[in-house]
Amino acid sequence: MGATAFVPGRVRVRVPATSANLGPGFDALGLALGLYDEVEVGVAPGGLSVTVRGEGAGEVPTDETHLVVRALRATLDRLGGQPSGLSLSCTNHVPHGRGLGSSAAAIVAGVLAGRALVDSGDSGDSGDSGDSGMGDADVMALATELEGHPDNVAACLRGGLTIAWMTDSNIRGGTAPAAGRRAGQAVRLEPARVQPVVFVPRTELSTRTARGLLPEVVPHVDAAANAGRAALLVAALTGTPGAAGRPAGGPGGSAGSGGSPAGEVDLALLLAATEDRLHQDYRAPAMPESAQLVADLRERGHPAVISGAGPTVLAFARPGGEDEVRADAPGGWAVHVLPVDRAGARVTWAATGE
Repeated sequence: MGATAFVPGRVRVRVPATSANLGPGFDALGLALGLYDEVEVGVAPGGLSVTVRGEGAGEVPTDETHLVVRALRATLDRLGGQPSGLSLSCTNHVPHGRGLGSSAAAIVAGVLAGRALVDSGDSGDSGDSGDSGMGDADVMALATELEGHPDNVAACLRGGLTIAWMTDSNIRGGTAPAAGRRAGQAVRLEPARVQPVVFVPRTELSTRTARGLLPEVVPHVDAAANAGRAALLVAALTGTPGAAGRPAGGPGGSAGSGGSPAGEVDLALLLAATEDRLHQDYRAPAMPESAQLVADLRERGHPAVISGAGPTVLAFARPGGEDEVRADAPGGWAVHVLPVDRAGARVTWAATGE
């Protein structure tokens, strides 16, 4: 293999926050949100320069252990080699350690930036593998390998609502992968019109700590309940027309009577669909305020869940109905009314000297 050629100028990557699990969809469902981290990377004459602004500034490392750098280096290794040096600038708006996919965002940004640095394909399309030889499936697989779970990665890459799973796969490019490597895959669905409201506390909670609270075995009845609710959640979030939300054997009538307009969520259906038995109750002792907020919101009829591993709380409202939901915010918590991000991660190129 010849020396790797790198593009001139700088690569810019914008990655969205994500909320995983969404209640019953543990390690499978993800939703992209309109809150973004931005990374700009260019080849430098030598060394490594990392600048961080916003979330994590002064706290995260600015050396080779920075998560974006690690993902970037891993990608370049797969694609044939490292440049003489790298210059990296991160502008972060996604809170760290709050259950909004900041780690997945950093990893996705690094992988896409690495691909783009050796990619002379059309700018502005993160789905184009260009000349790098790394396709979308490879990006998903590598990002999942680095992150450990595919749910946030899938939503960050593709936007909208995603269903992710793990499968055995070979990752193309670079050296042959280890036998039996498992890779993440996903499908993307177009979510209905819904208004996410995110409640972010001041305290952090690591994913490792949150996972450590989960039991090794759960009752069969709980697993069965979650399977049904997760299936219902997909229907609810993709805008099932009104009749589908009525119980079997209910009164007749046209499909639109008594239900939500097509393309808009049925909040009553969504409230039922977001019930969980597999993880939220087990994690509640580590985030009692978050658990109480979820309970309070649900008591008032608002679909609410722990976002990812927590402690952020995600609630859903109809468009225009967010004020009623945000009124329940505890003192000292930040509240973000965010759109659903429907585009996913985006890559653009800046000319030299721009």
